[in-house]
Formats: sequence, structure tokens, C-alpha cells
Amino acid sequence: MRNILKVSALALLGSAVALPALAQDDDCEIKVGVVMELTGPAGQYGQAGAKSVEMAFRDINEAGGAAGCDLTMDVRDSQSQGNVAVDQATQLVNVENVPVIIGGIISSVSIPILTSVTASAGVVQVSPASSSPTLTTMSEEGKTNGYFFRTITSDALQGTAAAKYAIDQGLKKLAIIHVNNDFGVNMVNEFRASFEALGGEITSTTPYNERQPNYSAEVTTGMGGEPEALYLVSYPTDGATIARAWISQGGPAKFLLNDGMNSTEFIEAVGAQYLNDAYGTSSGTVETASTKYFYDNYGEISGGIAPDAPAADRSYDAGAIVGLAIAKAGSGEADAIRDAMREVVDPEGEPIYAGPEEFKKALALIAEDKPIKYEGVIGPVAFDENGDITGPFRLWRIQEGEVTTTGEISAEEVGEIKGGL
Repeated sequence: MRNILKVSALALLGSAVALPALAQDDDCEIKVGVVMELTGPAGQYGQAGAKSVEMAFRDINEAGGAAGCDLTMDVRDSQSQGNVAVDQATQLVNVENVPVIIGGIISSVSIPILTSVTASAGVVQVSPASSSPTLTTMSEEGKTNGYFFRTITSDALQGTAAAKYAIDQGLKKLAIIHVNNDFGVNMVNEFRASFEALGGEITSTTPYNERQPNYSAEVTTGMGGEPEALYLVSYPTDGATIARAWISQGGPAKFLLNDGMNSTEFIEAVGAQYLNDAYGTSSGTVETASTKYFYDNYGEISGGIAPDAPAADRSYDAGAIVGLAIAKAGSGEADAIRDAMREVVDPEGEPIYAGPEEFKKALALIAEDKPIKYEGVIGPVAFDENGDITGPFRLWRIQEGEVTTTGEISAEEVGEIKGGL
């Protein structure tokens, strides 16, 4: 059964190269839904992510396609809002009959899609960047029906990594201002438990609602108790508004930041001169041949988006794994794709890296029913029973307007800290 896509956003895929004669149906296309935050507070993430999925699908199509068909995308803008995301995902599932949705980027988009659409419909959902521990809990409680996967580590681990990094940098007395959604609340809860256990002091915790014109009231509350620094859990646009207010109201120009604040947009909006004592954590990467390929070639398709943009690398991996899983499944049937997701990252399989030549190799091995192990832009990937991955955490800081890596903390070290709580 053929699935035909009419691309609704981004003018994403051009004409694909010819497929092998025995496998190709000239009109065969398998469409995948993409729901990402193209606008709103997380728009920078979603734009980068959508281009990365486009690149992954382009590469697989150039290699011969998946299950003998071209991969195509129907891209929808969630506007960084859960209710909009649900409407778009519902259309993709009920009208376009997609077997897979890639997205959202932020947890407050991915969770409503999962609870309202994909889990009950039996549609695979892969998020490149939703890190809320709630998603793990939902899987453990049987609420995802095994259809959810993500290519980012949980905030249950990142919050602990951030706490250790803060203590190591001498940031021991912090105020917290955080976005008031599932992501922000969970990140802060995980951080607080580890930070206080490691000897840190939290002077105040202030949630904020998104898209306000100013945040002077939240900053005033946060500055009570004379903190030495601010832990800001936010997105680039709102985060910059908060950081500017913090500085203008006399707050110390020392910051701890979450992964999404590793952003040129944020740095330029705040002013690089105010961020020389800004530190952050991100889900880390282990460099592979895929990493080099992605960084060398992303500019061909990205429209000026840098390869180190938040969510770009792991979105390529989400697209690549979905495409390879469709090839392994041999069809656009959701249940077969779900079952193939772990098979294309088989620890015992032949290593496969990003790019058309490597994907040709993967497709040949799949045709011979041999195991493959896709090693991604972010490093080797393996999904546990909840669809989660584990990995190291990158430690970084901002100096003179540039983000530099200062080190990493392993998943094992994070686990040891959490185990001691």
C-alpha cells in the first residue's frame, strides 16, 4: 500500500535519485509526520530539527530509499503549544495516515501528542529533544504502548549533572527561575535534590509563564536571599528577557543554564559581555564518523542554521533511525516500524554511519537480513525498554560570546551521585 505525501511546510525534499530497479515503484512514497516548534519560544530548536530530519531523509533516499520507497515529510508547526501540536498530529494520523511522527522538540509538546494521539492510535513517535522524566514514567506505567522513543537523555540525569557542575564551578548559592511547564518543573526537581545533597543552597525557586513582555516581578522575587548566581531553566527568547532583567536589576552576572540556552540567539540578545560567567550542561555526544559527516554537510541544506544549533544533531539521528527502521520493517506499517526501531541500533550489528554511502551499505545488509548498528551524530544509540537512551553530558561555558566545551560527566558518574541521594 502506497503512502503519498503532500509537503505542507518548508519545501523539504527535492526529487530523489533513481532506486534500484527491482525494489523501486516509481510512485512509491512513505510519508512521515513531523510536528516541531517552528515558531514560538522554541522556534529555533524546531527549525534546526526539521532541517536535520530533511537531511537524513535526503541521504536515505539517495541511498535507495526505505523499503524501496522515497521517504517524504509532512511538516507541521506546533507553535510551541501543546494544543496546537495535538491538532496537527491528529490531522497527520487521521487524515494523512502517517505511521510515524517525529516530534515534538519540547516536552510540553511531545507529551500531549503522545497522550492524545500517538499512543492510542498505535503510531510511532520519536522525539529528538524532549527530556522530561515524565515520559519514562509514562512508559513504565504502560501509557505509551511501546510506541515512544527519544534521542536525548532524561532530565532525571541532566539535573544531577548540572548540580555537580555548579558545585565544581563554585556556584553554591543559587536562585532558580524556570519555565512553568513539565520540562522546567522536572528539571528543577531533579536538580534540587542533587544540588542540596552536594552542599548547595537554593535561595528561591520562581516559576514563570511563557511569552510575557517582561519578567521583572519574577526577577525581583528571585533576587531575595542574596543568591550568588541564577540557575535559569528556559528557552532562548524568554531566557534572554529574564537574563536582561536580572542584570539590569542588579543581579550577579553569574549563570547556570540548561541545554537549550546554548544558543547564539540567547547570547546576542543578552550581550556577550554579561555572560562570561555563564555555565551550562547538555546531553553529550561521543564523536563518530556520523558527527564529522553531519558537521561537514549540514550547511548544504540548513539555510544558514549552524550544525551545533540546539537539537540539530539528535534530530538527524531521529530521522536516520526512523528511515532505517522503515527499511527494516519493509513497509510503512506502524507496528513493524516500532519493532524495527531497536533492531537498527543492534549492539551486535555492523556499524553504520550517517550519509548516503553508509546508508547504501545499511540497506544492503538489511536486504540480506543481517543486523546493523547505526552509530549516530550524537554517538552510539541504544533504546532501553522505555525508549530512552543514556549517554554522557557535555559541560560548557560562554566566554567572549563563544560557547566552549569544558569537559563531560559520564552517565555512570551521574548514576553514582543519584544512587547516593
